Amino acid sequence: QVQLVESGGQLVQPGGSLRLSCVVSENIFRSNTMAWYRQIPGKARDRIAQITTGNIRRYVDSVAGRFTISRDDARNSVHLQMNNLKREDTGVYFCNTVPPLITGSREYWGHGTAVTVSW
Repeated sequence: QVQLVESGGQLVQPGGSLRLSCVVSENIFRSNTMAWYRQIPGKARDRIAQITTGNIRRYVDSVAGRFTISRDDARNSVHLQMNNLKREDTGVYFCNTVPPLITGSREYWGHGTAVTVSW
């Protein structure tokens, strides 16, 4: 059974911090590069951070230096620590593999977790 369950999103003021978490099915987590994707209203879902099974991390320029992705092998989970949040970080955040999981003939996504950066 596929499990991607994101949590931790909420309303936060600019400059604030949040930590997102995602619980993943063990068989998927153990053998895949994991990533956080962000979907801004009206735009496509973009991969913003990724971490390999060997803990090699990559970030898009817009979040580098502010966000940190990590994985907890004991809990089959992946996290995203977000600091110095900006209004443009507002969106729905999803975790998934790289590339995204396919079930049947379609990409599989969890429900995501919403982050709103605003006063």
